[in-house]
Amino acid sequence: MRRAPLLVELFCEELPPRALQRLGDAFAQGLAAGLRKRQVLGEDASVRAFATPRRLAALLDPVDGIAPDSAFEERLMPASVGIDAQGEATPALRKKLAARQLAHVAVAQLERVSDGKVEQLVYRGVARGLVLQEALQAALDEAIAGLPIPKVMSYQLADGVTTVRFVRPAHGLVALHGNEVLGVGALGLQAGRIVHGHRFQGERDIPLDEAADYEARLEAPGGVIADFGKRREAIRGELEAAASSAHANLGREADYGALLDEVTALVEMPTVYSGTFDAEFLSVPAECLVLTMRQNQKYFPLFDAAGRLTNRFLIVSNMRLADPGNIVRGNERVVRPRLADARFFFETDRKTRLADRVPQLASIVYHNKLGSQLDRVERIRLLAVRIQARLPRGEKGRPYADRAALLAKADLVTLMVGEFPELQGVMGRYYAEADAEEKSVSRAIEQHYWPRFAGDQIPVDDVSVAVALADKFCTLAGLFGIGQQPTGDKDPFALRRNALGIVRILVEGGFALSLHDLVNDAFAVFPKGLLGDAHIELQAFVLERLRGYLREKGFSANEVESVLSKNPVWLHEVPRQLQAVRAFSKLPESGSLAAANKRVANILRQAATKGESFGNVERSELREPAEIALYDHLAAVSKSAKALFEGGDYEGYLMSFAVLKQPVDAFFDSIMVMAEDAAVRRSRLALLADLQREMNLVADISKLAA
Repeated sequence: MRRAPLLVELFCEELPPRALQRLGDAFAQGLAAGLRKRQVLGEDASVRAFATPRRLAALLDPVDGIAPDSAFEERLMPASVGIDAQGEATPALRKKLAARQLAHVAVAQLERVSDGKVEQLVYRGVARGLVLQEALQAALDEAIAGLPIPKVMSYQLADGVTTVRFVRPAHGLVALHGNEVLGVGALGLQAGRIVHGHRFQGERDIPLDEAADYEARLEAPGGVIADFGKRREAIRGELEAAASSAHANLGREADYGALLDEVTALVEMPTVYSGTFDAEFLSVPAECLVLTMRQNQKYFPLFDAAGRLTNRFLIVSNMRLADPGNIVRGNERVVRPRLADARFFFETDRKTRLADRVPQLASIVYHNKLGSQLDRVERIRLLAVRIQARLPRGEKGRPYADRAALLAKADLVTLMVGEFPELQGVMGRYYAEADAEEKSVSRAIEQHYWPRFAGDQIPVDDVSVAVALADKFCTLAGLFGIGQQPTGDKDPFALRRNALGIVRILVEGGFALSLHDLVNDAFAVFPKGLLGDAHIELQAFVLERLRGYLREKGFSANEVESVLSKNPVWLHEVPRQLQAVRAFSKLPESGSLAAANKRVANILRQAATKGESFGNVERSELREPAEIALYDHLAAVSKSAKALFEGGDYEGYLMSFAVLKQPVDAFFDSIMVMAEDAAVRRSRLALLADLQREMNLVADISKLAA
């Protein structure tokens, strides 16, 4: 059978849009993996995934019509068990051959192979390769079973008896190898060559002559752009063109990218139309209107050159019409009551001061073991003022940090946040500004949630930083203290995100705040006896997030481990320490010194396990030239290195130890550390302990050894 492109398509009812791209990729990759496993698809073959609201498909090219034959070896049993005295097969051997589908094999075809102990009966043969239809059936079953379906549906087939479970009811299956239909089945369907175009503006049934025609035939006459990525780029292009013609823009892609993915999964032949709403609604905070349009209506609001919201929006439609007036007017009519609701919520909320809402937080349960939202607020206040005292604004900022922490969660009881939880903090800032709160207080109410996601900005002033850190540390300490640490992939309270937010604030903001002190203070604001002791676990959890953060910044695992193995508490210093480690690693002496440090660590660890004790070493205790030379060089370099370390010149500190390569090498070449004489042994161990301590203030250099 010849090599040819293979097309497989599942035609379904409307698939869940937020999962569509993931389902399409998984279906194609699952098929590819199954066919490769069965040796009909090469590693260099192309694999294309297609996904539209009503189909998942894959085009693989080239695919063999039959897998190659393969030699195999079956070890059956010991010859003494399988062959009787007359040289005939025993019942045990006949049973084994039948079980392995080798009943046709005669005793004469078996080989006797010794494994050094007994003589085994072995059959060597050639297995015929699977034909593509058999291979595809198995691969298709596996691919469907392995789909990351968010929620499975159960439905009955036309026979009224058979129940099928899938993401949505499936109504068509295509399996075409070149121009040949493969007789496979799935979900109660038998494969054919008919694909289906756009529901309203394409041909309903389109017979495919060749698998390679799939994408082109679906587009014309089908009216469907089958490739998710191409459809997405087509929508983006039309959106940008429409925005440009209106002298506007779509805003930041980070803000509308998820919506672009979603509408791509909702349409098959996209077309962009422009609509407007009454300019009077622009008196409502832009975030409310934008969220309403993007989240509820799937519209793309437009912004002017200064980033201000305009009263125009773009619609991505699944209908391409010469006169789209009815579609545009219909969408304008639908969005008006949504915007009116947002205006009503905003105007009603402003009638009550934010501070007057704080007592209502007592009626909202934060956690059944940690109390109400008001209890949470009081703890955040206590911690925020402690943190504020150590920040640049110092004591002067304490009243503002306290006020911001008091008001930080008050917008949770507003109508707007009740309708749009995503706006918590944002609406708090607007309401605080309307109440004439001090500017740093208003900012902190919004910014204490920052960073909200990967790549999001961090708080910009110290009051915001104090409340943001207090909120995150109170969350972590409280939940760690009641045993609610994340396990595996489960993190229902977003504790990893909170810890990463702490890392980013301290590192990127450059704030000189001790992680150790912050953790202790966080536990201290809770009532005595409420929490268990989880200080060490929480500090390790934050450092683990720091480890991942630094790896994403491009530092190697060894570089990161050399610094974090020291359990640093001043996180803002860690990037500079890592840069110093990287510079040290480039020195020609670094490899030898790292290896020596590793050797020193091993010697000291083994000595400790044997109960060896050693304190400080005096030069007068040393006898051999090599150990005296190492002592003198270490004493000289340590004096200058210590000043560099204390001045924050970590690179200079590490570089200064490069001169120790020769005396360290000479020491290990000629000195037996674990000498029989206890006094000699003690002095040499003490010298190595001094070397280890002086060289590793910034990082554990031994971690750099391969």
